[in-house]
Amino acid sequence: MPKRSAATIRRLEASMGTLASAAIARMDEVLPWYRAMPAENRSWVNLVAQAGVAAFVEWFRQPDAPQAISADVFGTAPRELTRSVTLQQTVELVRVVIAVVEEQIEQIAPGDEAEVREAVLRYSREIAFAAAQVYAEAAEARGAWDARLESLVVDALLRGEADDSLRSRAAALGWGSHDSVVVVVGNTPDAEPEAVVDEIRRVARAAHLDVLTGVQGDRLVAILGGHVDPVRTTKLLVAQFGPGPVVVGPAVADLLAAGESAAAAVAGLMAAPAWPDAPRPVQADDLLPERALAGDDLARERLVQEIYRPLQSTGTALVETLSAFLEQTSSLEATARVLFVHPNTVRYRLRRVTEVCGYAPADPRQALTLRMALALGRLADARLAAPGVL
Repeated sequence: MPKRSAATIRRLEASMGTLASAAIARMDEVLPWYRAMPAENRSWVNLVAQAGVAAFVEWFRQPDAPQAISADVFGTAPRELTRSVTLQQTVELVRVVIAVVEEQIEQIAPGDEAEVREAVLRYSREIAFAAAQVYAEAAEARGAWDARLESLVVDALLRGEADDSLRSRAAALGWGSHDSVVVVVGNTPDAEPEAVVDEIRRVARAAHLDVLTGVQGDRLVAILGGHVDPVRTTKLLVAQFGPGPVVVGPAVADLLAAGESAAAAVAGLMAAPAWPDAPRPVQADDLLPERALAGDDLARERLVQEIYRPLQSTGTALVETLSAFLEQTSSLEATARVLFVHPNTVRYRLRRVTEVCGYAPADPRQALTLRMALALGRLADARLAAPGVL
């Protein structure tokens, strides 16, 4: 490359202050976002513009020398500026500065206009690539930080350690305000954790859901907000989980209560092997019998308090009829003979059982839940009657 004109270089050096001032004045004139910025941020942007002009002069002086443009120009401002100035706005800033320099070429470099104009074009390309690199690095740093923050939030929710600070952390990750939240738990697929998490986020965004997700060893967790039907919503995400059961915890009122949904979902995942034909996904509440057998105290308590106690509160008839019906292999006639009543009486009482607790004795799966509730309820009664024995 031919040697630059020394006179042109001197004129460029002498004009740096004028060019920078003209560029700042032009930004204030044509960039509304610049005018609306706080004074501190504007001062940083001004420094970037001044550094850009100075870096161009140095680059023009030594076109063949390697130039670290991103450090020369963008290193003058704090990295936090990338949060308040978007990449598009940075491109607009560069365009304004370059335009101001081009307008002054004839006055600054008479006789060398073509050479300086070509240098400006090449420099503008380099500065654009440098800006893209700065924003890419900032995005990667934010992404790594967000991933760590999301992992901490998910872990805290699973451990039941939610507090108000967790709500603000979730908001920083884009979590909105929802009155219904569920936790979904399943096995981790055989893929890179980052790819799994990214795919869940993509599917959730397409379904207009907020999601917090994380891979915890062989367990994949997704916390969903903004859903209507938990099971139907979870079906959108099932393909992202590994082989095996996918368990949906009960819906809770907000994110701070998600630990309850998570506890039920995790307990359901541990107990799911006892029900090989369970649907995928399956609700944690549908696994109450298996969870009780696996030692889940919450499931045992719910079976007693939500099924046995309500039936018991109606008197002895419903409990006796249900027990006899289950023992007589769900036969109305056999149950009627054991109880010395008409089959229609048995039929009526069984309908009442469903009305009281929501489970139908004639359904094999729901009958298992009812049988477990009766057994646990009787054990609870025995403990109350003889606390020193059981």
